[in-house]
Amino acid sequence: MGASSAGPPGSAPAGSGARRRGPGTLLVRWGRALRGSGGLRILAALAGGLALYASFAPSTQWWAAIAGTALLGLALAGTNWRSGYGLGFLFGLGFYLPLLTWSNTYVGDLPWIALATAEALLVGCTAALVAVVSRRLPVWPVFAAAAWVAGEALQARFPFGGFPWGKVAFSQPDGPLLPVAALLGSTGLTFVTVLAGFAVAALLRLGRDRRRGRSVRRGTVLVALGLVVLPFLLGVVGRAAEVDPAAYPSTVIAVIQGNVPEPGLEFNARRRAVTDMHVQETERLAAAVRAGTAPKPQLVIWPENASDIDPYRNADAAAEISAAARDIGVPILVGAVVESGQPGLSYNRGIVWDPVTGPGDYYDKQHPVPFGEYMPYRSFFRIFSDQVDLLRGAFLPGDRAGNLDVGGVAVGDVICFEVAYDNLVTDVVNGGAQVLVVQTNNATFGWSDETYQQQAMSRVRAVEHGREVLIAATSGVSAAIRPDGSVESSIPLFTAGYLTPQVPLITATTFGTVLGTPVEWGLTALAPVALLIAWVVVRRRRSFVTAPVGSPAEESTEK
Repeated sequence: MGASSAGPPGSAPAGSGARRRGPGTLLVRWGRALRGSGGLRILAALAGGLALYASFAPSTQWWAAIAGTALLGLALAGTNWRSGYGLGFLFGLGFYLPLLTWSNTYVGDLPWIALATAEALLVGCTAALVAVVSRRLPVWPVFAAAAWVAGEALQARFPFGGFPWGKVAFSQPDGPLLPVAALLGSTGLTFVTVLAGFAVAALLRLGRDRRRGRSVRRGTVLVALGLVVLPFLLGVVGRAAEVDPAAYPSTVIAVIQGNVPEPGLEFNARRRAVTDMHVQETERLAAAVRAGTAPKPQLVIWPENASDIDPYRNADAAAEISAAARDIGVPILVGAVVESGQPGLSYNRGIVWDPVTGPGDYYDKQHPVPFGEYMPYRSFFRIFSDQVDLLRGAFLPGDRAGNLDVGGVAVGDVICFEVAYDNLVTDVVNGGAQVLVVQTNNATFGWSDETYQQQAMSRVRAVEHGREVLIAATSGVSAAIRPDGSVESSIPLFTAGYLTPQVPLITATTFGTVLGTPVEWGLTALAPVALLIAWVVVRRRRSFVTAPVGSPAEESTEK
């Protein structure tokens, strides 16, 4: 009789340990943790995500971001990291699913749902950490807000170079906290906004404890109340850190919005038509200048993809752009698609086009958008959808910041989604940019909220770096944004037009520019420190509870 592999009665079969640690069992444990946390927690997490979404453009309800994070703080009260992860994931779905609806405008629901789910999974990691520190640590809202910053730092870098579209700072262009960006950068603005939300949650949790007959120290209440007020005090201080544009010389810079033949993925099916429309609008501006009804600009900005035909290789496109530059008599910053010389690979480029010498200096977009401007792991993602093959070519990344001299003005160029990335905008300001330019093409997203959300980012950047921001969009919304974040002028969606704002040429450096990166790294480093402190607190509590009568632990406590 052979030896049996069975263990004692009731024992698990050999190899079951691996199954117990598998993803299926993890999901079961997660489900149990969520059920244990109660339906109200789940509702609070979902409602919190929806409230955070309600604070993003085109909404101006800045306070909803504070309400949303407060609801998350209430949902996480007293939970462990497993429940925290699940609740954070639900919060993330409540936030990202409605926020990113523009991503399904013409390609179906799968990319939208996949992107929102991926971001929600990362939010779950943040919420797990918040759950631990909010249960174990005093002044937990500070540590929780630092954990949130750490989570945003991860989202800005992972995966595929990150996607910081949902950064909480971008919900605040219409709120009293916006000036904090001039003081502590956009990361500092995120921190104080979330801090206010978690501090509100702390106050509500203390009130609940008092109603249940638990002892609540007055000092603890005052600290929580102070943490609610502190962000608004920093907002007042931040106003003093904003740049005064009247102290600097100014010049007229024109922004052209030529429009496109039709919205959607096929906006460039008639690529020559898009170029012609921007040429025509520039010529209309030139005629107005000659007639004295518009001021003469020192330079002109065209949007991303204004020439979807490579003007280096196509003589007709080059001739059209040169004619427009000669007509207006000043250089044009032209957004163009430029072939790399490698089959299927191009550059998304901003070219300084002189009316006499033609194309000169240029900037290549450094951060092409995955799944939009290049397809990572195409064969893998084709398993889920053959729509990956709608993207046939790919853009190569540039290797330097977008600092350009256009008509004697130091321009800092970022292209489209690059405005969401802290480092890319900071780099051009540190490189000497007097004005920030966002060349963008939003025609792909039709009439959705994408263009307004992107404009909100530009408004935060204007305050953060103390620069006027000019948005040049093919189909809108093009805009001139003052250094205080207010919109000076704009052109509606799918409308041809031009702007001729008087733009201050600012050279001052804000605290936000200097401190933005150190604030992000410092707060991110605080998150694991908070986790370590929480672990030490738990260890000490356990050692006290398990210590025998008369033990050193008990004696030291009595002393």
